[in-house]
Amino acid sequence: MAKIEDFNFNGKKAIVRVDFNVPLDENGNITDDTRIRGALPTLKKILADGGSLIIMSHMGKPKGKVNPKLSLSQIKDAVAKALGTDVKFAPDCAKASEAAAELKPGEVLLLENLRFYPEEEGKPVGIDKNDPAYDDAKKAMKEAQKDFAKTLASYADVYVNDAFGTAHRRHASTAVIADYFDKQDKMLGYLMEKEVNAVDNILKNIQRPFTAIMGGSKVSTKIGIIENLMDKVDNLILCGGMTYTFAKAQGGKIGDSICENDKLDLALNIIKMAKEKNVNLVLGTDCVAADAFSNDANTQICQNNNIPDGWEGVDAGPDSVIAFRDVIVPAKTILWNGPAGVFEFDNFAKGSKAIADAIVEATANGAFSLVGGGDSVACVNKFGLADKVSYVSTGGGALLEAIEGKTLPGVAAVAE
Repeated sequence: MAKIEDFNFNGKKAIVRVDFNVPLDENGNITDDTRIRGALPTLKKILADGGSLIIMSHMGKPKGKVNPKLSLSQIKDAVAKALGTDVKFAPDCAKASEAAAELKPGEVLLLENLRFYPEEEGKPVGIDKNDPAYDDAKKAMKEAQKDFAKTLASYADVYVNDAFGTAHRRHASTAVIADYFDKQDKMLGYLMEKEVNAVDNILKNIQRPFTAIMGGSKVSTKIGIIENLMDKVDNLILCGGMTYTFAKAQGGKIGDSICENDKLDLALNIIKMAKEKNVNLVLGTDCVAADAFSNDANTQICQNNNIPDGWEGVDAGPDSVIAFRDVIVPAKTILWNGPAGVFEFDNFAKGSKAIADAIVEATANGAFSLVGGGDSVACVNKFGLADKVSYVSTGGGALLEAIEGKTLPGVAAVAE
């Protein structure tokens, strides 16, 4: 696999898959440009070498149909400002041959939203999976996806994948396109390299003790990573909404707290698995309970297994915070995915803030800390602590699948 650092883009046209799926307000203004800033080292390297640049990305979930509210034309000026140069725009990503051919060294072309074409994701549209014709439609779509990827590839001499957030998907622009470039002409961008190295640090270069913090509302969405981590971690903190599934599974009374009633046996199995593998499983013992899902709700501290009817757990309680801190601060390797409560409400952000503060302290003491997943990233950004942890991942699902030990198509396609 070629290395971007060693590659000279002089006189080359490079098509780069980035993740510019940035949040927009009602007026189409970018509210968080983290993803654009993250791709700049790769994009600027190509331009500095004397190459020309074709940028492609998706935005949102248009489901194979043109949606002006998800047009990348809205971010063209922001990309131009970030790069410090004019950016041309191709209003149809599949009909940009002429615009790409006319690009001169140092010039930039931004393609329209890839997902305006169903071929990007490669899923049949408008047909139910139970329809007898679905298999034929799926096969036809896979062929159409190859043609779409071949069209994108025809615009450039070199392919660079710098979109870790979509690396777990075998889409036309993230994996299939790589088939149309020779090995020496396809590579990972700087951001992708950093992401892959960060995951390797967590999985292959573990310094102990290793503490993982898994939060969020549902244990079912994290079961794969929890099971994989059981063979690696010394301490596993489970917090957030999933706390109450565990409390109920053990016979507790959880009031109106969020709970996956069909996953109670799963919760008990996780507790059993931790004991069998000598993993220190840390479950919160108390919570901040509220009588409404509102920042201004009345609150009280409750034991997780004794929450009154009409009340719901919305944040980790003071005893839980102490227990979490006790295993985070001494750690030398830390992974955090998922908040401890409804951190979007300031009054219920104390548990997540305490976790972030403990991670920052451990990092200052020499730990390697990886924060990943949308909510966890939003946490450290909200608290102004992103630059005080070792690495903040841009990937949500991609990060989780990588840590589960799954092969990421977007990485494997470039390595082949």
